[in-house]
Amino acid sequence: MSRPRSFALGRPLLLLLLLLAACAALCRGAPIAGELRCQCVQTVSAVIPPKRIALVELIPEGPHCGVPEIIATTKQGKKICLEPSAPWVKLIVTKILSSKSNKL
Repeated sequence: MSRPRSFALGRPLLLLLLLLAACAALCRGAPIAGELRCQCVQTVSAVIPPKRIALVELIPEGPHCGVPEIIATTKQGKKICLEPSAPWVKLIVTKILSSKSNKL
């Protein structure tokens, strides 16, 4: 006895729908295409008093951006891209990296 033709076509379609649903669920936390570029368009080399800084993010160079990025967040929530070659920024990065290596 042969199966109806609609059943034979329905199985691959069902598998395709399940695959798409799985991909959608896995990709939900993935970054959008707009985030796959440098975050810092312009950098600041002027000294920012440490008491105004709440957080410093170190983003190494990679496929998203060809240069390392250093982003400081002030206590007021403003994000400022710091110039990596500025001496005071190098000092902050050195202190952050040395404190992390001491914790290991």
